[in-house]
Amino acid sequence: MTTDIGKTALITGASSGIGRELATLFAKDGYNLVLVARSEDKLQDLAEKFKHQFGTPSITVIEKDLSKPEAPQEIYDEVTRQQITVNTLVNNAGFGEYGKFATETDLQKELNVIQVNLTSLVHLTKLFLKDMVQRNEGKILMLGSIASIMPNPLMAVYGATKSFIYSFSEALRNEVKDTDISITVLMPPATDTDFFNKAGATNTVAQQQARSMDPADVAKEGYNALLKGKDKAIAGLSTKMQAAAFRVLPDSVVSQAARSQMKSQAEAEAEKSTSVLALGIGIAALALAGIALAAAYKNTTPYDRLRYRYKAGRAYGSAKNAVKSVADSVNGAVSKAKAKAEHALV
Repeated sequence: MTTDIGKTALITGASSGIGRELATLFAKDGYNLVLVARSEDKLQDLAEKFKHQFGTPSITVIEKDLSKPEAPQEIYDEVTRQQITVNTLVNNAGFGEYGKFATETDLQKELNVIQVNLTSLVHLTKLFLKDMVQRNEGKILMLGSIASIMPNPLMAVYGATKSFIYSFSEALRNEVKDTDISITVLMPPATDTDFFNKAGATNTVAQQQARSMDPADVAKEGYNALLKGKDKAIAGLSTKMQAAAFRVLPDSVVSQAARSQMKSQAEAEAEKSTSVLALGIGIAALALAGIALAAAYKNTTPYDRLRYRYKAGRAYGSAKNAVKSVADSVNGAVSKAKAKAEHALV
């Protein structure tokens, strides 16, 4: 149990995925709950489960679609009407849209992504943070993403919303630094939820990788960081390493790395095969060139042989220096990334 027994947590997107797991953790630790999502049936089922399993004393279910501009104010008004003090706000609701922005994605869906991920989040934060400042007490958990610190090709609007959340949270944290209010950003990688199905990004490399990340584990990292008042929680060791690397690599490299995660598995396999084929052709070409040079070398005069040896020596030295330079650059980047990752783990 925590020392916050009897306090109330409001969680958006509470009916499934990371939001549901966060709600479970709050219920287990004795919080009263305000559960918000589009499906009242799912929320009622969850409420009954929590009352039976944890004896949660008060659970308020609010069915709202956060893609509707009026939803945040209606949520706040309902909470106020019931005289509920929200001690912890969890801005978890969010979704994405998959495809090339210029030619493949649906504009209305992307505007809804912005409304849910950004506008509603800002609106709810404005309403509840103002009350927290007046009480000089409160906690806010924002659901960011590893995409918060990297461009996200093929999910450009979604990635941009997560970058906004990260920047917005950093700014607010500075504004309330002299109060007893904490603001935490949870930054998970691709996670095993219904996110990819809703985004239309099934059968991608990222969805395949998401199967190894349990939403319960992500929620636990975010929950613990929230209770400790930490600035952020990067879920998973490999994600911490990624985050550290992204901060030292060029943006173009990071964008391409993100793009590779959003490709279809079939496309990724085809590119892998093409790369292997290209490598094989390159090696074969070098071998043929070597044979031709060897034949030419054999038929030259002693003077020409000395000249070829000198040029070959210079070429070998240049190649060796180039390889060493690349290796040093890579090792330097890796060392910086490792140091940052180790710092993040402390």
